[in-house]
Amino acid sequence: MSTHAGPIGVFYEHPEWFRPLFAEFDRRGMAYERIDAGRHRYDAGSDDERRFALVVNRMSPSAYLRGRAHSILYTTNYLAHLERLGVRVVNGVDAFRIETSKAQQLSLLKSLGLAFPAARVINHASEAPAAAGGLRFPVVVKANIGGSGAGIVRFDRPEDLQRAVDEGRIDLGLDQTALVQEFIPARGGHITRVEVLNGAYLYAINVFSTGESFNLCPADICQPGDGVAVDGACAVEAPKKGIRVEGTTPPQQAIDDVVRIIGAAGIEVGGVEYLVDDRDGRRYYYDINALSNFVADAPRVVGFDPFVPFVDYLEAVAAGRTDVTRPGTTSAAHAVAAAV
Repeated sequence: MSTHAGPIGVFYEHPEWFRPLFAEFDRRGMAYERIDAGRHRYDAGSDDERRFALVVNRMSPSAYLRGRAHSILYTTNYLAHLERLGVRVVNGVDAFRIETSKAQQLSLLKSLGLAFPAARVINHASEAPAAAGGLRFPVVVKANIGGSGAGIVRFDRPEDLQRAVDEGRIDLGLDQTALVQEFIPARGGHITRVEVLNGAYLYAINVFSTGESFNLCPADICQPGDGVAVDGACAVEAPKKGIRVEGTTPPQQAIDDVVRIIGAAGIEVGGVEYLVDDRDGRRYYYDINALSNFVADAPRVVGFDPFVPFVDYLEAVAAGRTDVTRPGTTSAAHAVAAAV
């Protein structure tokens, strides 16, 4: 593992999400390098990437919404190259593979004995009606590689789904894989996203709908009917879009579950979303995120700036320190609570 005094590399794609991260690096006078995932190259026969003390993977699976679909599968190759060189990567190739496969996420949840909305995985649109057999309608067809709610379509009736298939209106996304999944009515009109850093709870938010039903993604508003796509809105941007977001403290069992999920996924900083079924009060986990760009206006929403403990962690890891600390479990999570 690389522990020399080189810069921290930040491999990222979204032009705005990480300004606070870069600002915190600048405030501390830390050496870092911005690595544009949209236009990148590396020499497979060179050791040049070893110049980094650490590389932070901030690639988003929703990049294809911004004309950067080519970057998604490329990222897996680059991260694998870094790791083979011995470069320390935060949210490396294993974490990114979970991030970019909703099918793998459900398999992981199954292995942990945690509940998720009933779903079938398909690789051809013609399989969707049969896959929906036995599921409660409404159902959603959800692209395996998504992000920000992209690639999710709701169908209220079996005949609506069949008609969409017959008319060629089912899009399985980049890898031609998708979920056919039960739609869950969210109790209280909100989903909950729990963020974890370095194996410990960081904060949580509730994201509320704007009057319609939630689809199975944070802050995505779903129109009922004959296969209407949702209006994608990332949870972290919800306050900017006028969607109500509030800080919350989930039940301890939910926190414990999320910490287990994130650990099993090999994610060092990330979030998990869940909702409570309004019909039976059962908690369902449905999305695992290795990309945590944190909620907008965090000091107001959750009471502190999560980029501070995040950079504390990166600084310690880049230096090869063994005294990496974990955040606390309250709204003052930026305070160090326990040593590893």
